[in-house]
Amino acid sequence: MLDTDQLQEARDALLERWGRVDILVNAAGGNVPEATLSDGVGIFQLPEKALRRVMDLNFLGTLLPCQIFGAAMVEGAEEPDGCIVNISSMAAAKTLTDVVGYSAAKAAVDNFTRWLAVELARSYGPGLRVNAIAPGFFIGEQNRDLLLDEDGNPSKRGQDIIEHTPAGRFGEPDELGGTLIWLCSPASAFVNGIVVPVDGGFSAFSGV
Repeated sequence: MLDTDQLQEARDALLERWGRVDILVNAAGGNVPEATLSDGVGIFQLPEKALRRVMDLNFLGTLLPCQIFGAAMVEGAEEPDGCIVNISSMAAAKTLTDVVGYSAAKAAVDNFTRWLAVELARSYGPGLRVNAIAPGFFIGEQNRDLLLDEDGNPSKRGQDIIEHTPAGRFGEPDELGGTLIWLCSPASAFVNGIVVPVDGGFSAFSGV
């Protein structure tokens, strides 16, 4: 998603087979450990290279596919029609300790989602919509060691998250699917420029 030549090749292959692009889901991204605070590494010691990498991975890795696949939604269409869904994070809107680079990058994704929704609708019509999903805490390969201990039980940080999640648990991957389908379906035809939290109530809870 950071190589425009590869993105264009993927777009061309898709168009050759299907003739059009209806949906783009920007799900690639993630944290960069070196852009995270740790013992002995505070905010003033974070390396610039790592911060640039995490910003590129999450923000440019969303923007570039929107440019290339979004153009395919517009080109040759009298009334362009298509849905773009970006994957954000709870870190964009809620302050999570340590993950400064990732948080800033996902906050940029949130802002870009709203900006692009307005731009595409105003320039090409209401058939093009851009929204985002902000997942809460789901166990994946990238965060497994952070949220679970060796026995598969919640770590200290994992337990803190669960205690601040009214649902009282981590999310299951298939619980994101319904929101994605809704955002890409006619049922959300009047929904544009929003970030939907799928987080078990984490973003609604003050902790008190």
